[in-house]
Formats: sequence, structure tokens, C-alpha cells
Amino acid sequence: MLKYVNTGVVFQEIPDEVTLAINISNCPCRCPGCHSHYLWDDIGMPLTDNAIDSMIRQYGNEITCVCFMGGDADPDEVARLADYITQYHPAYKVGWYSGRTTLPKRELKQRFHYIKVGPYIKHLGSLKDKTTNQRLYRKESDGTFADITYRFWKKEN
Repeated sequence: MLKYVNTGVVFQEIPDEVTLAINISNCPCRCPGCHSHYLWDDIGMPLTDNAIDSMIRQYGNEITCVCFMGGDADPDEVARLADYITQYHPAYKVGWYSGRTTLPKRELKQRFHYIKVGPYIKHLGSLKDKTTNQRLYRKESDGTFADITYRFWKKEN
């Protein structure tokens, strides 16, 4: 069972979306330099269908996307929750920030509109750094995934 610690409405995690970010605990990746190491512990409240419904009711039209921040301990459950949102809350896009190095198997990734992969490696930086190993992918209309990491990079004058 996945557990979440907190949520927040964010504007920078997914370009062009107002995103409800759900911070999931029990992260197995344990990236050195992680800014959320409290999420390494198995803490928080169960992330259930009812919890998702409650979050979406709370924010309603204020959000356009729901993004799971973590969940690498149980990717099948993250995918099931993505299916749930798609079926019962189809107005929202669904994203997943994973600390794994590669995109999940095809049947899992097709359930998401956005997927970020890559562990945080301090000397390479985060998504905003051109040197980052992390990548954010957007699902295109043909089902392929386009790398949109460049959207985080500031244009140089």
C-alpha cells in the first residue's frame, strides 16, 4: 500500500499545468542530496481511491493535473491510481515523478500524460539544469513520449 505525507498545488513540476503534487513516502531510491529525505521513511496516510477523490474535491477546477511524486516502491499501484483518476476524474492529466533511471514498461507508462525519470544526482543538478540526468516526458497523441526537459531551462540572452 502506498502512503502519502502531504500534497501541494504547484506550478513548476509540469509545464503548462496547475498540478496537485502528492508526496509519496517509502522511497526506495534514496538519492544522495535528496531534498525530501523524509519521504524515505514508511510514513503518512494510505493513498486510496477515497483519498484521491477527497483531494480532487478539495481543489476542483483549481488544478489541471495530478502528479504522483514517488511511488517507486510499488509502480503497479501508482499505475492503478492513474487508471482510477483517468476513469473517474477524466478532466485531469496524470503525471508521475519517478527516481528510476528508465521509463517503466510500456503498459505502465501509457497510463500517464507525463513521466519524469532519473535519480537526483547533485553534481548534475535538477530538471532546471541543462546538465541534469533527469528527464520529463510528455505523452503525444500517437502514444509516443517526447522529452520536454528543455522546458525547464532558462533561455539565454
